[in-house]
Amino acid sequence: MADHKFRVGQFVRLEPDATTRASGVYSVVQLVPGGVDGVVQYRIKGAHEQHERMVKEHQLKAAGQAGSRA
Repeated sequence: MADHKFRVGQFVRLEPDATTRASGVYSVVQLVPGGVDGVVQYRIKGAHEQHERMVKEHQLKAAGQAGSRA
C-alpha cells in the first residue's frame, strides 16, 4: 500500500484535469487507502463548497501557508 503524501488538516491545491474542472484550495478531511489499483485518494473540502470531494493524489499539490486560502 502506498503512503499518503498529505495529512488530514493540511491545505492542498486541487489542479483541474480531464476528470474535474474544479480548482482552488481545499483542506484534507480524510485519507483513503489505495484500492485495487493502489491509487492513493483523499476526501477534501473547500470553504467555498458544502460538499466534500474524492480526489486522487496526482490531482493535488501542497498549498502555501496563510494567504493562499483564496
